[in-house]
Amino acid sequence: QVQLVESGGGLVQAGGSLRLSCAASGLTSSFYSMAWFRQAPGKEREFVAACSRSLENMYYADSVKGRFTISRGNAKNTVYLQMNSLKPEDTAVYYCAADRRSNPSRTNYDYEYWGQGTQVTVSS
Repeated sequence: QVQLVESGGGLVQAGGSLRLSCAASGLTSSFYSMAWFRQAPGKEREFVAACSRSLENMYYADSVKGRFTISRGNAKNTVYLQMNSLKPEDTAVYYCAADRRSNPSRTNYDYEYWGQGTQVTVSS
């Protein structure tokens, strides 16, 4: 059984930084792409960042480009999201997702497995 567990969320002031982690268990070698999505209250879930297994492909939403960095651990079953220069509009529940395709998708419907989410709150 595949499980994705996020951690690292919290409350931070605007301009601050947070690092989210997602640990995956039960993955087989067929898992390739991992991604971060977020959902603010009253809004749809939106794409944040995604990467392929060996980081040859990485994608970012325009709203976070230059501020957020996605990376993977050496064992490839952990994905991180380093978030710098945080803004109040980054406030949301952040979700980790995993998918078997080699080229990561930016569409939430393409992801097979999801974590439970971690809250990120940025105060002004």
